[in-house]
Formats: sequence, C-alpha cells, structure tokens
Amino acid sequence: MSRQKSDQEIMEFFVSNFASCDDPQSLWIGEIIKTGESSYTEWKKKNQALSYVFKSDVYELFSDSDTQKLFEVNGTSHPLILKKYLRKEITLETLVILDKLLDLRKTYDKKLKDPIWEFVSMRIRKYSPFIHIDMFKYKKILKECVS
Repeated sequence: MSRQKSDQEIMEFFVSNFASCDDPQSLWIGEIIKTGESSYTEWKKKNQALSYVFKSDVYELFSDSDTQKLFEVNGTSHPLILKKYLRKEITLETLVILDKLLDLRKTYDKKLKDPIWEFVSMRIRKYSPFIHIDMFKYKKILKECVS
C-alpha cells in the first residue's frame, strides 16, 4: 500500500476505516483488507461533499424537532441529537462539526456519565482533528437551517 499511496493518503485510509466502523477498538486488519478500500472511497466522497452532507443532516435534525429538545439532557436521558446519531440518521462528521460550532462535548461530558456517551464523546474527540472546516461557512449553513 505504501507504494500506491502517499503518506497523507495512507493516514486518510486508516482514519476512514476507523471512522466508518461501529467500534474502532475492535477493528481488525482482516476487516480493513476486505472492506478498507471501499470505506476509504466512501469517506473521500463524503468529505468532498461535506457541506452538502452537513446541510442535509442539519435540515433533517431541525425539520421535525424542537430545537431545545434536540440538545436538551433530562437527567440521565440522552439528548435527541445523540439518539439520531446512534440511529444513523446523522453522520459522525455532522456531530463533529456541530461540536466544533456549539461545543456540545464540553456540555454533555459534564451532564452525561454513561458508557454510550463516553464512547461517542471519545469518537468525536479523536475524529475532530481530521475534519477541517471553514467555521464561518458552516455557521452560515447552520443559521440557514435553523431559521
């Protein structure tokens, strides 16, 4: 693989495979060999259309949900946005972008002390450095979708 891809492409290959699997801690090399190239291709497509993916996800989030209920934590109950992510109604990339814009992880890390949130929080934290966005552009998209 190192002869076929640059160092940047190899890093993206592994990031794409870790981001696309349900549990990166249990990802094994056999799975990467079998589905790695297709995961990488899908990941590249998603990143090339990241603003479209984000806009679609955010429209979906705000079209049928009360904004407050979307982010609200009641006791130990997960916020609706987390439930939608777990149901695969929004992407990890959208969750990372919303975290960059709204600092969700900081708030939820204080309020939620359960293994599900801790796992999702870890994924957001570890994937965040690989999602490069124009904050102004994505804030504008978010404002358009909310209003």
